[in-house]
Amino acid sequence: MSFSVFLCKALNRLFPLPRHPFNLQNQGKLTYAEWQFSMGRRTIEFFLAFANEQEMFKDKRVLDIGCGAGGKTLYYASRGAAVVYGIDPVEHYKEEAQQLAHQKGLEEKFRFVVGDAAQMPFEDGYFDTIIMNDAMEHVDLPQPVLMECHRVLKPGGRLYINFPPYYHPFGAHLSDAIGIPWVHRFFGRQTLIDCYKDLVKDLPDGRRRIDFRIDRNSGGSEYFSYINGMTIKRFEGLLKDLPFKMEHYRLVPLRQPFRKFLSNRILREYFVKMVVCIMEKGEV
Repeated sequence: MSFSVFLCKALNRLFPLPRHPFNLQNQGKLTYAEWQFSMGRRTIEFFLAFANEQEMFKDKRVLDIGCGAGGKTLYYASRGAAVVYGIDPVEHYKEEAQQLAHQKGLEEKFRFVVGDAAQMPFEDGYFDTIIMNDAMEHVDLPQPVLMECHRVLKPGGRLYINFPPYYHPFGAHLSDAIGIPWVHRFFGRQTLIDCYKDLVKDLPDGRRRIDFRIDRNSGGSEYFSYINGMTIKRFEGLLKDLPFKMEHYRLVPLRQPFRKFLSNRILREYFVKMVVCIMEKGEV
């Protein structure tokens, strides 16, 4: 074990882990799908200052990109949607999602699609509403995904996006095992990979967690394949080239005292809790 890994693990003992669905599932408290369903309203709360649930869901055909185990997707289905599709590349989530759909009596309103959001199997103009909750920071090809959203939205349909930027205190998405805020600014990639693997390797789902988060690039080096490093700056650059009409955009600070940092293009990357964006496809 390198000194940097030793140091990271030692510091990690000083910080309690945030509540995380992987750990709740291991403890037998909630499945990932059940946790997502319980958090359903929180996944859309940042949109509700501008839109209401009826506008988003009532009798609408809805797409949830990066749906995970489908719990939040099923929450959307429970809000009066005609039908809700969830799309995610992780195949084993499908069974868990379908089990919860059966428990909630929502099978008729729910479809789970295993697939890539950059190449979606839907016809043009198919959806009224698309939600990307905590997904923008995960997709491999952000711009093609956003263009696919434009293609499959109906004219007048809306795309709702919210995500924590990469330099959020837990933007490394390792908080199921590492509770150090901004840990990815203090330690290098390989240190974090080695530390994470060591911390989870003996857990019941340790191998699955490692495979879920870590892969090798074409040169054989390990990297965190689960995240794409989406910063506020990068996202705003993507927005400039999109054919959507911007309806609402704001940065939500970690705490109100940090609002003063939002005008600083460097500091805002560290003190923004959530990027919130609502865009509309123009009428043909």
